[in-house]
Amino acid sequence: MPLDDLRREDLAGRTAAETRAAIRAGQWRGTTHDLAGGYIQANLAILPEAQALDFLRFCLRNPKPCPLLDVTDTGSPEARQVAPGSDLRTDLSRYRIYRHGQFVEEVSDLRAIWRPDHVGFVMGCSLSFDAALEAEGIPARSFRRGSRIPTFTSSLDCIPAGPFRGPMVVSLKPIPPRWADQVRAVTARYPATHGGPVHVGNPAAIGVDPSRADWTTACDLAPDEVPMFWGCGVTPQAVAMAAGIPEMITHSVGHMFLTDLRLADLRQA
Repeated sequence: MPLDDLRREDLAGRTAAETRAAIRAGQWRGTTHDLAGGYIQANLAILPEAQALDFLRFCLRNPKPCPLLDVTDTGSPEARQVAPGSDLRTDLSRYRIYRHGQFVEEVSDLRAIWRPDHVGFVMGCSLSFDAALEAEGIPARSFRRGSRIPTFTSSLDCIPAGPFRGPMVVSLKPIPPRWADQVRAVTARYPATHGGPVHVGNPAAIGVDPSRADWTTACDLAPDEVPMFWGCGVTPQAVAMAAGIPEMITHSVGHMFLTDLRLADLRQA
């Protein structure tokens, strides 16, 4: 099949490794929301080694938005603990580059700018536990095929580490009230994919207006839905801007890194 000619349905049922290969070959540049079912999708941040230790501390202090799955060796683009043979320079469908607190550009390949002092941080993503919620029969609009989860910068502050400080980005799932307690319980079993919610109820209490698009799309809440918010792996991007970090490379929102980890393997009792 020619490059750039894959459709979403062409990728249905493929493993994470097979989907990464299609992305690496340039055959898929879309979002990864419903791809590689059952595998853990991940957020990405790449930093120079000089900032890596402080960012590691930041992740450990803020596990809700930044649950660490893997940290690469300096200069190596392979996330060998979670996806042996992977290449963080090519295996995401879109990347964002931040310099000195400013968003610079989006690219589909990092080989031209990868440096021998780069360190990659792979962090769990809440897209992964959608399958667990679906398996419980829990309805949520964010499960719609190919949809993008509403994501917002909140007024919740992260715990700082070195130069890394700023607001927590949160993702929103509107949930029917009778399912809210079960959603909380199910997601809490998966701390590697953000765990349980950081806030339930009034969005204004955490500085969020769901009707205004922020990182992705706006969200109109129905009267019979409870807004539930989780820490989001877009947080490093908000921190890069708030703190003026000299350089950070990340995934683009919704364009995740697909790991070989299975959701079932990360469930806690």
